[in-house]
Amino acid sequence: MQETHGVSVVRSCPAVQLARAAYYRGPVDWQVRDGKVREALNDLVDAHPRWGVWKYIARLRAIGHPWNHKRIYRVYRQLGLNQPRRTKRRLPSRPSLPVFVPEAPSEVWSADFMSDALSHGTRFRTFNLIDDFNREVLAIEVDTSLRAERVIRVLDRLKTERE
Repeated sequence: MQETHGVSVVRSCPAVQLARAAYYRGPVDWQVRDGKVREALNDLVDAHPRWGVWKYIARLRAIGHPWNHKRIYRVYRQLGLNQPRRTKRRLPSRPSLPVFVPEAPSEVWSADFMSDALSHGTRFRTFNLIDDFNREVLAIEVDTSLRAERVIRVLDRLKTERE
């Protein structure tokens, strides 16, 4: 009699797409089954409330728990621990001001530093100084290293020339 019972289970379980182990093993409440996972997660959340799920998973594995990431993530979601992403802080809107247009030469200068490399890899830098009124290039200093003393010397020279 038992053989026919065993044969019917062997044939009927695949027909309904059920594992035979699931047929013989009774259902277990998820709260009981995942109790240890819940305890471990709650302990970590109490200690580190702003961590994300992947940091919790890494810590649980480092401690030595055998649970996979899918189970931990499922319990994490059931406990409602997932936190919303932080939104970007927006800068307050500023009123747009009209662009200042110089009325005469040497009224406003623009300074700029640029960098490039030669074909063999040596880096060089340039210091560019431009008059904003007529877009005249006042000075271009090129070197592998531009120190502050050199920039000050160029500005002083141009100041005496343009006065």
